[in-house]
Amino acid sequence: MLQRNAAQLFKAVQRDSELEERLKATTNPEAFIQIATERGYNFTVEELESELNQLSSEELAAIVNPGIAPRLHILPR
Repeated sequence: MLQRNAAQLFKAVQRDSELEERLKATTNPEAFIQIATERGYNFTVEELESELNQLSSEELAAIVNPGIAPRLHILPR
């Protein structure tokens, strides 16, 4: 259930640019968790890492830099 909170946070980040910027500005996992907790998403660093490990590199890129996923075809092979 707590991992579901991490997944919901990733979806919220895609809709909320302020939240996205605050999370991108964090320099450690504990600060990231604190910001998430302030927004009502409760999970541990381990649960966050577990959720991130389940994402493909394309899904992760879409969260970190939403503009990169559609342009993957133009990157050198």
